[in-house]
Amino acid sequence: MATVLDGPPNLAALYARAALTARGRGGALPDTHLARHGVTVDRDHLAAYARVCRLPLDDVLPATYPHMLTFPLQMALMTDRAFPLGLVGLVHVRNRIEVLRPVRAEEALDLEVWAERFATHRSGATVDLCATATVGGAEVWRSRSTYLSRGATAPDGAPEADVEVPVGALERVAATWRVPDDAGRRYAKVSGDVNPIHLSGLTAKALGFKRAIAHGMWVKARVLGALAGRLPEALEFDVQFKKPLFLPSTVALSTAEVAGGWDVAVRNAGSGTEHVVGTIRTLEEKH
Repeated sequence: MATVLDGPPNLAALYARAALTARGRGGALPDTHLARHGVTVDRDHLAAYARVCRLPLDDVLPATYPHMLTFPLQMALMTDRAFPLGLVGLVHVRNRIEVLRPVRAEEALDLEVWAERFATHRSGATVDLCATATVGGAEVWRSRSTYLSRGATAPDGAPEADVEVPVGALERVAATWRVPDDAGRRYAKVSGDVNPIHLSGLTAKALGFKRAIAHGMWVKARVLGALAGRLPEALEFDVQFKKPLFLPSTVALSTAEVAGGWDVAVRNAGSGTEHVVGTIRTLEEKH
Protein backbone atom coordinates (compact mmCIF):
# COMPACT_ATOMS: atom_id res chain seq x y z
CA MET A 1 0.00 0.00 0.00
CA ALA A 2 1.34 3.41 -0.95
CA THR A 3 2.14 6.26 1.41
CA VAL A 4 0.16 9.25 0.11
CA LEU A 5 1.84 12.65 0.37
CA ASP A 6 -0.11 15.90 0.58
CA GLY A 7 2.28 17.85 -1.67
CA PRO A 8 5.44 17.54 -3.73
CA PRO A 9 8.68 16.96 -1.81
CA ASN A 10 11.19 19.82 -1.89
CA LEU A 11 13.92 18.76 -4.31
CA ALA A 12 16.56 21.20 -3.07
CA ALA A 13 16.13 19.88 0.48
CA LEU A 14 16.30 16.29 -0.77
CA TYR A 15 19.58 16.91 -2.60
CA ALA A 16 21.00 18.43 0.57
CA ARG A 17 19.88 15.41 2.58
CA ALA A 18 21.36 13.07 -0.03
CA ALA A 19 24.80 14.59 0.47
CA LEU A 20 24.58 14.04 4.23
CA THR A 21 23.23 10.49 4.10
CA ALA A 22 25.28 8.96 1.27
CA ARG A 23 27.36 6.71 3.52
CA GLY A 24 26.22 3.58 5.24
CA ARG A 25 23.77 2.41 2.62
CA GLY A 26 23.16 -1.23 1.71
CA GLY A 27 20.71 -4.11 1.81
CA ALA A 28 17.74 -4.91 -0.39
CA LEU A 29 15.35 -2.53 -2.11
CA PRO A 30 12.58 -1.34 0.19
CA ASP A 31 9.01 -2.28 -0.67
CA THR A 32 8.00 1.36 -0.49
CA HIS A 33 5.44 3.07 -2.70
CA LEU A 34 4.92 6.84 -2.56
CA ALA A 35 1.89 8.53 -4.09
CA ARG A 36 0.08 11.80 -4.63
CA HIS A 37 -3.60 12.01 -5.53
CA GLY A 38 -5.53 14.54 -7.57
CA VAL A 39 -2.45 16.33 -8.91
CA THR A 40 -3.30 19.12 -11.33
CA VAL A 41 -0.99 20.81 -13.80
CA ASP A 42 0.09 24.39 -13.26
CA ARG A 43 -0.39 25.99 -16.68
CA ASP A 44 2.36 28.56 -16.11
CA HIS A 45 4.80 25.79 -15.22
CA LEU A 46 3.76 23.79 -18.28
CA ALA A 47 4.38 26.85 -20.46
CA ALA A 48 7.81 27.41 -18.91
CA TYR A 49 8.70 23.74 -19.44
CA ALA A 50 7.59 23.92 -23.07
CA ARG A 51 9.75 27.00 -23.67
CA VAL A 52 12.89 25.49 -22.13
CA CYS A 53 12.47 22.19 -24.00
CA ARG A 54 11.30 23.77 -27.32
CA LEU A 55 8.02 21.87 -27.18
CA PRO A 56 4.69 22.99 -28.64
CA LEU A 57 2.27 24.28 -26.03
CA ASP A 58 -1.26 22.88 -26.21
CA ASP A 59 -3.80 21.12 -24.02
CA VAL A 60 -2.12 17.69 -24.30
CA LEU A 61 0.84 17.06 -22.02
CA PRO A 62 4.18 16.23 -23.68
CA ALA A 63 5.16 12.61 -23.08
CA THR A 64 8.01 13.72 -20.81
CA TYR A 65 6.02 16.19 -18.70
CA PRO A 66 4.53 13.75 -16.14
CA HIS A 67 8.14 12.95 -15.24
CA MET A 68 8.23 16.47 -13.77
CA LEU A 69 5.44 15.44 -11.41
CA THR A 70 6.76 12.02 -10.41
CA PHE A 71 10.47 12.85 -10.12
CA PRO A 72 10.17 14.51 -6.66
CA LEU A 73 8.48 11.36 -5.34
CA GLN A 74 11.28 9.23 -6.77
CA MET A 75 13.84 11.50 -5.13
CA ALA A 76 12.07 11.17 -1.79
CA LEU A 77 12.24 7.40 -2.11
CA MET A 78 15.94 7.38 -3.11
CA THR A 79 17.05 9.74 -0.33
CA ASP A 80 15.36 7.68 2.37
CA ARG A 81 17.81 5.73 4.54
CA ALA A 82 16.07 2.49 3.58
CA PHE A 83 17.19 2.88 -0.05
CA PRO A 84 20.37 0.81 -0.51
CA LEU A 85 22.26 3.09 -2.95
CA GLY A 86 23.52 6.59 -2.17
CA LEU A 87 22.01 9.22 -4.44
CA VAL A 88 25.31 11.05 -4.92
CA GLY A 89 26.99 9.40 -7.90
CA LEU A 90 23.90 7.69 -9.29
CA VAL A 91 23.86 7.98 -13.10
CA HIS A 92 20.64 7.96 -15.13
CA VAL A 93 21.41 5.48 -17.93
CA ARG A 94 18.02 4.62 -19.44
CA ASN A 95 14.49 6.05 -19.45
CA ARG A 96 11.39 4.41 -20.91
CA ILE A 97 8.10 6.25 -21.12
CA GLU A 98 4.78 4.84 -22.28
CA VAL A 99 1.86 7.12 -23.08
CA LEU A 100 -1.21 4.89 -23.14
CA ARG A 101 -3.44 7.70 -24.33
CA PRO A 102 -3.16 11.49 -24.68
CA VAL A 103 -3.18 13.13 -21.24
CA ARG A 104 -4.92 16.49 -21.15
CA ALA A 105 -3.57 19.31 -19.02
CA GLU A 106 -6.87 19.75 -17.15
CA GLU A 107 -7.03 16.13 -15.97
CA ALA A 108 -6.33 15.38 -12.30
CA LEU A 109 -3.64 12.71 -11.99
CA ASP A 110 -3.02 10.10 -9.32
CA LEU A 111 0.74 9.41 -9.20
CA GLU A 112 2.67 6.52 -7.67
CA VAL A 113 6.36 5.57 -7.64
CA TRP A 114 8.42 2.63 -6.41
CA ALA A 115 11.78 0.90 -6.98
CA GLU A 116 12.38 -2.55 -8.42
CA ARG A 117 14.87 -4.73 -10.34
CA PHE A 118 18.12 -4.41 -8.38
CA ALA A 119 20.50 -5.74 -11.06
CA THR A 120 24.20 -6.41 -11.68
CA HIS A 121 26.14 -4.29 -14.17
CA ARG A 122 29.72 -4.53 -15.41
CA SER A 123 30.42 -1.21 -13.67
CA GLY A 124 28.39 -1.81 -10.51
CA ALA A 125 24.66 -2.20 -9.94
CA THR A 126 21.48 -0.69 -11.37
CA VAL A 127 18.01 -0.10 -10.01
CA ASP A 128 14.78 0.89 -11.76
CA LEU A 129 12.60 3.71 -10.45
CA CYS A 130 9.08 3.15 -11.75
CA ALA A 131 6.25 5.66 -11.98
CA THR A 132 2.65 5.61 -13.09
CA ALA A 133 -0.13 8.14 -13.62
CA THR A 134 -3.80 7.24 -13.57
CA VAL A 135 -7.01 9.15 -14.27
CA GLY A 136 -10.20 7.86 -12.69
CA GLY A 137 -8.49 4.57 -11.87
CA ALA A 138 -7.25 3.98 -15.44
CA GLU A 139 -3.52 4.10 -16.16
CA VAL A 140 -2.64 6.70 -18.80
CA TRP A 141 1.16 7.04 -18.48
CA ARG A 142 4.08 5.08 -17.04
CA SER A 143 7.84 5.30 -16.92
CA ARG A 144 10.91 3.34 -15.88
CA SER A 145 14.18 5.14 -15.09
CA THR A 146 17.28 2.98 -14.73
CA TYR A 147 20.07 4.34 -12.51
CA LEU A 148 23.63 3.01 -12.29
CA SER A 149 25.67 3.10 -9.09
CA ARG A 150 29.32 2.56 -10.03
CA GLY A 151 31.14 0.15 -7.78
CA ALA A 152 27.98 -0.98 -6.00
CA THR A 153 27.09 -4.64 -5.54
CA ALA A 154 23.67 -6.11 -6.25
CA PRO A 155 22.28 -8.89 -4.03
CA ASP A 156 23.19 -12.49 -4.76
CA GLY A 157 21.09 -13.91 -7.57
CA ALA A 158 20.26 -10.49 -9.02
CA PRO A 159 19.49 -10.35 -12.75
CA GLU A 160 21.75 -8.72 -15.34
CA ALA A 161 21.12 -5.05 -15.99
CA ASP A 162 19.26 -4.12 -19.16
CA VAL A 163 20.45 -0.68 -20.25
CA GLU A 164 21.00 -1.01 -24.01
CA VAL A 165 18.56 0.52 -26.51
CA PRO A 166 19.49 -0.79 -29.97
CA VAL A 167 18.86 1.53 -32.90
CA GLY A 168 19.55 1.19 -36.60
CA ALA A 169 21.99 3.19 -38.70
CA LEU A 170 21.21 6.88 -38.38
CA GLU A 171 22.83 9.07 -41.02
CA ARG A 172 20.21 11.75 -41.70
CA VAL A 173 20.82 14.87 -39.62
CA ALA A 174 17.42 16.41 -38.93
CA ALA A 175 18.60 19.35 -36.79
CA THR A 176 21.68 20.92 -35.25
CA TRP A 177 21.44 22.54 -31.81
CA ARG A 178 23.80 24.91 -30.10
CA VAL A 179 23.42 24.03 -26.42
CA PRO A 180 24.44 27.02 -24.25
CA ASP A 181 26.36 26.85 -21.00
CA ASP A 182 23.26 27.83 -18.98
CA ALA A 183 21.08 25.03 -20.36
CA GLY A 184 21.41 23.04 -17.14
CA ARG A 185 20.44 25.99 -14.95
CA ARG A 186 17.44 26.85 -17.14
CA TYR A 187 16.12 23.29 -17.04
CA ALA A 188 16.83 23.01 -13.31
CA LYS A 189 14.66 26.08 -12.74
CA VAL A 190 11.58 24.43 -14.25
CA SER A 191 12.28 20.81 -13.28
CA GLY A 192 13.61 21.31 -9.76
CA ASP A 193 16.45 18.92 -10.63
CA VAL A 194 19.25 20.94 -9.04
CA ASN A 195 21.88 18.21 -9.13
CA PRO A 196 25.18 20.19 -8.98
CA ILE A 197 26.62 18.39 -12.02
CA HIS A 198 24.19 20.36 -14.19
CA LEU A 199 24.52 23.84 -12.71
CA SER A 200 28.06 25.11 -13.29
CA GLY A 201 31.57 24.06 -14.15
CA LEU A 202 32.71 24.55 -10.57
CA THR A 203 30.03 22.35 -9.01
CA ALA A 204 30.40 19.73 -11.74
CA LYS A 205 34.19 19.54 -11.23
CA ALA A 206 33.64 18.97 -7.52
CA LEU A 207 31.82 15.77 -8.50
CA GLY A 208 34.35 14.60 -11.07
CA PHE A 209 33.13 16.14 -14.34
CA LYS A 210 35.29 18.47 -16.44
CA ARG A 211 32.33 20.78 -17.16
CA ALA A 212 28.63 20.97 -16.34
CA ILE A 213 26.51 18.47 -18.26
CA ALA A 214 23.02 18.73 -19.71
CA HIS A 215 20.11 16.90 -18.09
CA GLY A 216 19.33 13.73 -20.00
CA MET A 217 15.59 14.30 -19.67
CA TRP A 218 15.99 17.77 -21.21
CA VAL A 219 17.71 16.22 -24.23
CA LYS A 220 14.92 13.64 -24.46
CA ALA A 221 12.29 16.38 -24.39
CA ARG A 222 14.14 18.32 -27.10
CA VAL A 223 13.90 15.24 -29.33
CA LEU A 224 10.15 15.14 -28.73
CA GLY A 225 9.90 18.80 -29.71
CA ALA A 226 11.83 18.22 -32.91
CA LEU A 227 9.37 15.48 -33.95
CA ALA A 228 6.21 17.29 -32.83
CA GLY A 229 3.27 16.64 -35.11
CA ARG A 230 4.77 13.40 -36.46
CA LEU A 231 4.29 11.13 -33.44
CA PRO A 232 1.50 8.67 -32.57
CA GLU A 233 -0.89 9.60 -29.76
CA ALA A 234 -0.09 6.41 -27.85
CA LEU A 235 3.64 5.77 -27.85
CA GLU A 236 6.65 4.21 -26.20
CA PHE A 237 9.76 6.42 -26.05
CA ASP A 238 12.83 4.50 -24.87
CA VAL A 239 16.26 6.13 -24.64
CA GLN A 240 19.72 5.24 -23.42
CA PHE A 241 21.86 8.02 -21.97
CA LYS A 242 25.37 7.26 -23.15
CA LYS A 243 28.15 9.86 -22.88
CA PRO A 244 27.66 13.13 -20.96
CA LEU A 245 26.68 16.17 -23.03
CA PHE A 246 29.09 18.82 -21.76
CA LEU A 247 28.00 22.46 -21.75
CA PRO A 248 28.31 24.35 -23.99
CA SER A 249 28.23 22.06 -27.03
CA THR A 250 26.88 21.80 -30.55
CA VAL A 251 24.97 18.59 -31.18
CA ALA A 252 23.22 16.98 -34.12
CA LEU A 253 19.88 15.16 -33.97
CA SER A 254 19.73 12.27 -36.41
CA THR A 255 16.46 10.50 -37.17
CA ALA A 256 15.25 7.55 -39.21
CA GLU A 257 11.58 6.81 -39.82
CA VAL A 258 10.96 3.09 -39.37
CA ALA A 259 7.93 0.82 -39.22
CA GLY A 260 5.83 1.99 -36.29
CA GLY A 261 7.86 5.05 -35.39
CA TRP A 262 11.37 6.51 -35.30
CA ASP A 263 14.95 5.76 -34.34
CA VAL A 264 16.80 8.80 -32.96
CA ALA A 265 20.28 9.80 -31.85
CA VAL A 266 21.80 12.97 -30.43
CA ARG A 267 25.55 13.21 -31.11
CA ASN A 268 28.29 15.77 -30.75
CA ALA A 269 28.35 17.63 -34.06
CA GLY A 270 32.14 17.51 -34.27
CA SER A 271 33.33 14.26 -32.75
CA GLY A 272 30.21 12.16 -33.33
CA THR A 273 30.15 11.08 -29.67
CA GLU A 274 26.73 9.62 -28.89
CA HIS A 275 24.92 11.30 -26.02
CA VAL A 276 21.39 9.88 -26.36
CA VAL A 277 20.06 7.10 -28.60
CA GLY A 278 16.52 5.82 -28.62
CA THR A 279 13.39 4.53 -30.26
CA ILE A 280 9.86 5.88 -30.52
CA ARG A 281 7.19 3.33 -31.33
CA THR A 282 3.43 3.24 -31.62
CA LEU A 283 1.85 1.77 -28.51
CA GLU A 284 -1.52 0.10 -28.62
CA GLU A 285 -3.85 1.61 -26.07
CA LYS A 286 -4.38 -0.55 -23.00
CA HIS A 287 -7.89 -1.10 -21.69
